[in-house]
Parts: sequence; C-alpha cells; structure tokens
Amino acid sequence: MKTEKRKFTAEFKVQVLREHLENQVPVGKICEHHNIHPNLFYLWKKELFTGALDTFSKKQSSKTDEVKLSRLEEKLKDKDSLISEIVEDNLRLKKKLNGEN
Repeated sequence: MKTEKRKFTAEFKVQVLREHLENQVPVGKICEHHNIHPNLFYLWKKELFTGALDTFSKKQSSKTDEVKLSRLEEKLKDKDSLISEIVEDNLRLKKKLNGEN
C-alpha cells in the first residue's frame, strides 16, 4: 500500500521551528509531538537560516543598487548633454562649410 507524501505549510514549519528556537523545546519532543522525522526538522532549520542569509544580504545590496543606479543616471545625463553639444557643433560646422550663417 502506497502512502501519500505529506505536505506542510510554511506557517506550520515556522511554528515548529519557532517552538524550538524561542521556547527551547528539544527537537525530539517537537518531532514526536508533530509526528515528523528529525531529519525533516533539521532540513527546515537549514532552509530557514539559508533564507535568512538571502534576506539580510538583499537589504544591503538593494541600498547599494540604489546608489549605483543614481550614479549611472547622472552619468547618462552627462553623456546626453555632451552628445547634444557635439551635435550642435556639427550642425554649426556644416552651415559654415556650406556658406550659411
């Protein structure tokens, strides 16, 4: 007889992990109470901390990205103004070359 694989919600996983981390309930007791295997518990714990690293590094990088974006926007404005000056000079030289004032 084939048993179906149980699916756990994110809320349930957080509840179980919080029970261990905040209330310091032993892993064995938690796993027995919720009828889960300890390996599964440790997998969830690993995923939690891996996700936490991503979360904290995103905050840092988003500020860095904003600064980088503003610098690039300034650089783009400078290039646009330089291009328009060059185009004006080019037009002025063409008119001069053709004998127009």
